Amino acid sequence: MTNIELFDYDFDEEGEGFGKPQAAAAPHKHGALHGVFSTLSLLGLGILMFQISGRLAAGSWLGFLLGPGLLLAASSGYFWSAYKDTPEGIRNDGIRFNGLLARGSFGWIAGLLMTGLYVALYWYPEVLGHNPDGDPSGLVRVVDAPARLLTGYPASQWFLYGVLYSLIMIVFAVRMWMKYRHNRYQKLRTLSVVFFQVILAWLLPNLFIKLQQPYMELNGIWPLKQDYLWPSKVSDMWNGEASLGPVLLIYALFLALVATPVLTYFYGKRWYCSWVCGCGGLAETLGDPWRQLSDKSDRAWKIERVTIYSVLGFVLLTTLLLWIDHLTGNSLIGSYAEKGRYWYGFLIGAVFSGIVGVGFYPLLGSRVWCRFGCPQAAILGILQKVFSRFRITTNGGQCISCGNCSTYCEMGIDVRSYAQEGKNIVRASCVGCGVCAAVCPRGVLKLENGTTYLERE
Repeated sequence: MTNIELFDYDFDEEGEGFGKPQAAAAPHKHGALHGVFSTLSLLGLGILMFQISGRLAAGSWLGFLLGPGLLLAASSGYFWSAYKDTPEGIRNDGIRFNGLLARGSFGWIAGLLMTGLYVALYWYPEVLGHNPDGDPSGLVRVVDAPARLLTGYPASQWFLYGVLYSLIMIVFAVRMWMKYRHNRYQKLRTLSVVFFQVILAWLLPNLFIKLQQPYMELNGIWPLKQDYLWPSKVSDMWNGEASLGPVLLIYALFLALVATPVLTYFYGKRWYCSWVCGCGGLAETLGDPWRQLSDKSDRAWKIERVTIYSVLGFVLLTTLLLWIDHLTGNSLIGSYAEKGRYWYGFLIGAVFSGIVGVGFYPLLGSRVWCRFGCPQAAILGILQKVFSRFRITTNGGQCISCGNCSTYCEMGIDVRSYAQEGKNIVRASCVGCGVCAAVCPRGVLKLENGTTYLERE
């Protein structure tokens, strides 16, 4: 049996001039202003609930300002006050133990509520108060005043959706700005997605309706907006009476055929997925608290590569069938083309991108649709992998293997493994959000341009 000799060793740190150990920081306590904004948020929510029942000036501008308006201002103030006195930088405190952020009971409740909203929007709009034959009621009536001002028509469930989408993005953009206020790239990116959503995807398209012009979300690109280049819409825009129809059609063609490859060459898919796209904008604002839930396994990566290119193939085939049917006078493959249109709209447009893509934020992370389904992301990913100069460079010698980069990668990329090996990250799935670089405590990761895959070959 080996004898173990114990040494009596006493080192006096204070006596040697090291001073007393630094005490652990006390938990941050929110000030009185935070409580005021919390109270006002609850008040705005209460007023909104009364308006849904038809009371408190429901359907008027006064009601809109007292309900959604107050809720917007107070919720934005809530996030601002929550972060304003905290140190700049990313805090990981309690994320894995938070029921809302780690698939706990509150996370499931949030997922069910978000999923329920999308189910009602697509298939049961009357539950929300939509009335195609008259004045709206319920939740839809709350936004009736801005709907009549912008479109000249009563509010519908889709106008309600646009208002909710925009207001939620604004509120959580405040949270995103305050959380990442130490990072200029994140602040500019947050401003960008809010601008493109509120102005180009909501305000202007609704004004088009009032001006008797075709409805088009100006931040959308085919094939994400699959019908933009389908024959029915192309014919309506080119041959219709609306003066802006041909202009908007040329705009759509320019985005799909010119802007997409050129901008992707210089900036990677981030120019669209992280700076312009409404789906990406919601993921980067509302979805940010759940970004750490993305599956980082090889199995998820394999599934991702199958599903996203399958959806791309589906939309390309549907588009081809519709054009063949159109050019042959609806006499050749009409039933197949229409079935493709229907099933793509139902399975991909509604179930995948809406219900799963957003409703499952609290369960699967914030980029489920972008990662596993978006056909535009698939095209941009191919261009980024082969044709783009964008990559994330790494300095492996500085990496301390903390794992923050992989944890917060919403696309499920194991960024740390690249950093440890000193390899540049050139992945088709990377949306260039830059959060991996923002949360790195050593500055290991940088978003840069270099040579393309073809040039490296």
